Amino acid sequence: MMHFFLNGLAASAGGGLTYLRNVVPRLCARSDVQATVVLSPELRREFGKLRNVNFLEVDSQAGTARRFWQEQTVLPQLIRQSRADVLISAGNFALRKSPVPQILLSRNALYTSQDFFRDLRARRDYRTWVDTRIKAIFAKRSILWADVTVAPSAAFAQELSRWTGRDVVSIHHGFDQARFFYDATPLPADVQNKLDAAAGSLRLLFVSHYNYYRNFETLLRAIAFLKAPLGDQKVKLFLTCNLRSDDNPGTYNAEPASNLVRRLGLTDNVVELGAIPYGLLHQVYCACDIYVSPAYAESFAHPLVEAMASGLPVVASDLAVHHEICGAAALYFDRFSAEELGTRIIQIAGCPKLRAELTQAGGRRSLEFSWAKHVIELLTVTERWCRPRLRMRNAS
Repeated sequence: MMHFFLNGLAASAGGGLTYLRNVVPRLCARSDVQATVVLSPELRREFGKLRNVNFLEVDSQAGTARRFWQEQTVLPQLIRQSRADVLISAGNFALRKSPVPQILLSRNALYTSQDFFRDLRARRDYRTWVDTRIKAIFAKRSILWADVTVAPSAAFAQELSRWTGRDVVSIHHGFDQARFFYDATPLPADVQNKLDAAAGSLRLLFVSHYNYYRNFETLLRAIAFLKAPLGDQKVKLFLTCNLRSDDNPGTYNAEPASNLVRRLGLTDNVVELGAIPYGLLHQVYCACDIYVSPAYAESFAHPLVEAMASGLPVVASDLAVHHEICGAAALYFDRFSAEELGTRIIQIAGCPKLRAELTQAGGRRSLEFSWAKHVIELLTVTERWCRPRLRMRNAS
């Protein structure tokens, strides 16, 4: 039996939480696996009691630097006490001197994105620029410290390999169809009313908190571009966020995007739904016509899989990772061209045959992503990369 020590202290929102919620139960359901999982007390309550798993509750330090120092000083002793065989570091940063073979899960595309750093300089957000540069240094060193690094897509694995000179393994993140569509709880009345009010309009959807790298501004300019070609047909863009800084995680300044909405005359076209509980998201997807993703940095993009599973044709920016995830189920555009994004939307809106082809291709493609498959491939990586070091350790 393989004993994993999974460091989940960095999981507080977004992809980190999605990963733990899906992988821990599946990993521990296997008869050949035992796990020790360290996480915050708040997150611990979500898991209840699982077979073959021991949870360690640690109050995570606020801030990346403090949490990084906490992990470097506290975790090695906890790993030794647990008698674990392998460490899975799930938060982009590795232990410098792990007492056991270490698998690093790296999924933050900002550390290697020159577009992001240019964007920060253009916005004069030098504080975030410096903060990200410092984190990138430790993320790069973490890949050098780990026995093997796993990325959620082949495109991002290749980017990390070019960045560090090290081999990086790719294992796609999964998608749980049954869980995603399970919750039949009605949407909050205010959200449902906003969706109902758009009947007869071309309804576009973008699922994301506000941040810079999801490229909201290009999307907003594309909506302005669409108003003339669509003529009498109205267009509505639904956002699962509010364009106010205080309503979004991180330190991103959303007010310029809000001002852009007013300056372009899009007040009636952009609908801010606010954050939607994950269990209810499928209802929002199914109420819309086209999914759009203008992001200029990405390592996997779960909403693309969710959109394809929900029957939406996709228009996505020309990132290698978007091509990898969607394949023939999407149309692509230059990530900074609002006109090209608008043109792709018009292509789908004006051609029922194309829309049907994209929808069918997306449905098939979404079935290829599975958390069960992800866990099997993760165990295969463990056998290949970590088992030899375990034998050497046990023989010494």
